[in-house]
Amino acid sequence: MPLHLRGVFALLIVTLVWGTTFPAMKEMTGYLSASWIVLCRFALAGLLLLPFLWRARWRDLRWGVLAGLILFLCYVFQIEGLALTSANRNAFITGLNVLVPPLLGLLLGAKLERRIVAALGLAVAGLFALCWEGGFAWGRGDTLALLCALLFGVYVKLMESTTRKVDKLMVLTASQILTVAVCAALWLLAREVPLGWAERSQDLPDYVAYIARGLRLYGVNLVYLGVVATAAIISLQTWGQRHSSANEAAVIYAFEPGCAALFAYFWLGETMSWHALLGAALLISGMIVSQWSTERPSSALAPE
Repeated sequence: MPLHLRGVFALLIVTLVWGTTFPAMKEMTGYLSASWIVLCRFALAGLLLLPFLWRARWRDLRWGVLAGLILFLCYVFQIEGLALTSANRNAFITGLNVLVPPLLGLLLGAKLERRIVAALGLAVAGLFALCWEGGFAWGRGDTLALLCALLFGVYVKLMESTTRKVDKLMVLTASQILTVAVCAALWLLAREVPLGWAERSQDLPDYVAYIARGLRLYGVNLVYLGVVATAAIISLQTWGQRHSSANEAAVIYAFEPGCAALFAYFWLGETMSWHALLGAALLISGMIVSQWSTERPSSALAPE
């Protein structure tokens, strides 16, 4: 098989695995908080990638820390939103992140291309159809998913420039993943773990037992997300994009929400109505139109 086709095939695998992360996380949101899911996923991935930080330079690390801070907020919004809406609906709204970089360029003075206007029209129509339930039903979970999409777009725009500034891409990748894990741990201590002496003595044992049970129940999901969907897939994605064009990668990535909906059906039994399917098709069309002629090398470091 030619190297180019191997690269395209690698990106197809990446997109399929990304699609599984939505139902894998959705299954846990009824028990574990977003902070615990993010912490476990990125701590496992960070431990695997820790050797890449040996003798790393600060100029590479600082960009990884900044990217990690934004990425942490992305995942908190994504998982909190997942707890309040379906996995396939969350995936399609989150997938709108591909429209954010060109819109940020517009704010910075770039011209609005016709393909972006067409993509926005398709996206708005798709969202309307996806969220139509006898009326336009938009909930808090959808708002969180949209915030996630906006932040993912900012993250991709940031990575577009930082990947050209660093010496070692794997240092950038490892440092941002570990930053996400540290942020999740701090957020957990500040917002969730009993902190007062009275609360600690009374509630902490029960809290620890509750979390330990959740980690046992969903240990397979967490290991899968951390080892396969984060550490391994980022490496495969980087290699795949090295041997394929940016346009090919962008078109392949646009089908991630469709993969998520497929896995949500088989994994969670979630189904989509005819108008939701129409909305999904319009959203995918908008994503493809928006990215058809846009270089997107930064996506090599944008795990889902």
